[in-house]
Amino acid sequence: MVGQISKIVTALVNRIVIWKHFYQVLWRSITPKALLPTQIMTISLYLHASAGAYAKNSIPSPGAGSFISYNCKRALPIRVITVGKKRSLGVQLVVDEYIGKLKYYCKVEDLQLRSNPKNTGDVKAQIKDEDMAVMNIISSDDWVVMLDENGLDIGSEQMAELMGDAGSTGASRISFCIGGPYGHGPKMRERANISIKLSSMVLNHQIALLVLVEQLYRSWTILKGQNYHH
Repeated sequence: MVGQISKIVTALVNRIVIWKHFYQVLWRSITPKALLPTQIMTISLYLHASAGAYAKNSIPSPGAGSFISYNCKRALPIRVITVGKKRSLGVQLVVDEYIGKLKYYCKVEDLQLRSNPKNTGDVKAQIKDEDMAVMNIISSDDWVVMLDENGLDIGSEQMAELMGDAGSTGASRISFCIGGPYGHGPKMRERANISIKLSSMVLNHQIALLVLVEQLYRSWTILKGQNYHH
């Protein structure tokens, strides 16, 4: 009985958090002009999450030769921005392997920014410095996906949907941002078009990068109906 009540309370809290984010996005989106495609897409993703569309197996997994038809007008170039220490050789080899595979579908850029660029001993100052370093390389027409432990919990099919629909947003590039050891700064949180999480657990930035590039490749194989995702 106690376990059931706990699950119900947890579900209600998650629903409240999702709708809180939704109304924040909606409020920022209301202008005399029509909503931008990026804002419509973000609101749509929040609504899907709230309705349970991102629950496991809520969308049928594509079989061999199948094709998920999303509103994909064009393949946006991808930029992956990571804040952290120098990567290990093994991690870099795997990242390069998946980026090489991704280049069959779209242009890919892998950028690594050094954490704590000014070697400060103050955590708040470090977050601010890293925040500015990331913001300095993000263009105004980038569609920004922030990787964060409190972001939307989506599956591989929904990641593919995000990638496919990104081509209809009017953006020139989609940028995925992995924060430093203390997470993202306020400017990035304000700038991001959407926030997603790769896991409910906290991941080292190198592990997060490996998971991300594999999922990006998986997304394109789903969109193309190729025999990789099962």
